[in-house]
Amino acid sequence: MQTLLRFRERLLPLLAGFLVFVCPACLHAADDNAPDNSGWTVALQSQTLTIHHRKRKDSEIQEIRATGIIDARPLIVRRVIDDTEEYPKFMPYVKEARILSRQGAVLIGYQRLSIPLIHDRDCTLRIHCETRRTQEGETSYCNRWEAANELGPAEKPGVSRIRVNEGSWLLEPLNNGSQTRATYTVYSDSGGSLPAGLVNAANRTAVPRLFESVRKQARNEKYLSEKSPIATSR
Repeated sequence: MQTLLRFRERLLPLLAGFLVFVCPACLHAADDNAPDNSGWTVALQSQTLTIHHRKRKDSEIQEIRATGIIDARPLIVRRVIDDTEEYPKFMPYVKEARILSRQGAVLIGYQRLSIPLIHDRDCTLRIHCETRRTQEGETSYCNRWEAANELGPAEKPGVSRIRVNEGSWLLEPLNNGSQTRATYTVYSDSGGSLPAGLVNAANRTAVPRLFESVRKQARNEKYLSEKSPIATSR
């Protein structure tokens, strides 16, 4: 039993690093009239973060949506999310992260996770990077993605391939742009033969750690300068 509990504790953050990478569409978290806004149930709620989950048709894996406040401008948060090659330094269990190609606002990226007790996981993603204007004339950002393993490295022995992975980051300005309302959605099967219940628990538990990692990284001076090396103009 103790071994099982330790396994669960180590697995729960599994997706925290991987799923930050950047749902077929980015939707305003508070838009109750949106066509895909039905079926959500509150899984966790605090002063700074609300997590919902819902079932997908013909799947035991739940879709997750989280909305939280980050004390940084949307552009700063966008730079953190775009800083792919730094993920192994600040995202739990990310062993490798790199951009394979870039064509306009569409990126192809690869990530590999390494976590104790289970095989490494990897996936290649197609990431769509969008910039929008709010009704108030401020700038918001949306990164949305889906699995595109056919565009990345071949499968490796001993590494489980994640074949289902789609989601988005929507970064909207708050308080005259001094803060960010971040809405994160994800639907992902972590690969291998893990039970759906364990994958769902891992997804829900990983999200608060994911937000904390982004909040902490957004305080790094490298993202604050207008001359930041992190590309955000696409």
